[in-house]
Amino acid sequence: MEMPPRTSAEEHRKYFPGNMIYLGEGPAWQNILVEIHHRNPVEQTLLIPAVAEPQLIWQISGHLLCSDRDLGGEWNTHEVVPGDLFLTTSAEPYELKWKAITKDPSVVMHVTIGLHFLARAAKELAGPSARIPRLKEFSAIRDATILSFLEMLRRELSEQKTASSSFVQGIAQSLATHLIRTYRDDENPRPHRSSALPAFQLHRVLKLMDASLDEGVNVGKLAAAIQMSEAHFSRLFKGNTGFPPSQYFIRLRVSKAQELLRGTMKPIIEVGMDIGYTSPSHFAHVFRKETGLSPHEYRERTMGKEPTDDFSRIATG
Repeated sequence: MEMPPRTSAEEHRKYFPGNMIYLGEGPAWQNILVEIHHRNPVEQTLLIPAVAEPQLIWQISGHLLCSDRDLGGEWNTHEVVPGDLFLTTSAEPYELKWKAITKDPSVVMHVTIGLHFLARAAKELAGPSARIPRLKEFSAIRDATILSFLEMLRRELSEQKTASSSFVQGIAQSLATHLIRTYRDDENPRPHRSSALPAFQLHRVLKLMDASLDEGVNVGKLAAAIQMSEAHFSRLFKGNTGFPPSQYFIRLRVSKAQELLRGTMKPIIEVGMDIGYTSPSHFAHVFRKETGLSPHEYRERTMGKEPTDDFSRIATG
């Protein structure tokens, strides 16, 4: 059976700020995406795409002051401490920013659980015709069962040269069963439906976009890469990000330009060419439209400083 495409750790770290420490790849990690990141002390606003599957987040270490909001909504701020668990099930993208409030390194684990496991758990618990139920989201809770499963995944990912398929897949199935048993939303019993791409398909598309920053986006090729029609792909991608593929690609280009302007001394015309704009005036127009500043103004304001909230970077949760 052909394995779902995954990005390499080297490529994947482009889509989430900070340093990628571990990324589960290979046969053992089929239908479950496990990532461990070291977060920067201060991060500008991020656009976190939605995905079709529920996502668990475990704050392994570090104390943070985090803020999140729906796109264009009001910020909700809360403290995050080691051991906190979060479950996101919404099919809507959201924005996130944080600031470290201690000097401890901030390490976080993201686990995206494939619908394959949830469907199997639903049928086992409620009968062969059962569909995946909705799950209640939670924020900054403690659940000893989830923590024990995540710790086993962490150790398998970080300590074993080759992960055991039966071990990883068994934990993933156990996690799915525990989530449905404990966090099924009985007040909103409609079955789970999603209008977003699964995590592994979104990652593949983002990788292709990143590789074509200097050439331009071809939505038809992106759709073909995950074996979808262009219209269906565009609809699901907008469900992930809140933006059509072409608009998201522009934001991705500008995000890369911000990184180059902030972190290098390349001439502005070269920065524009690096992301595919041969006309300096066109690059300046697009950059100002997205950020409210010209490339020169942005460089002057941010050179040598911590990232600010002037533009939403692109990430995957």
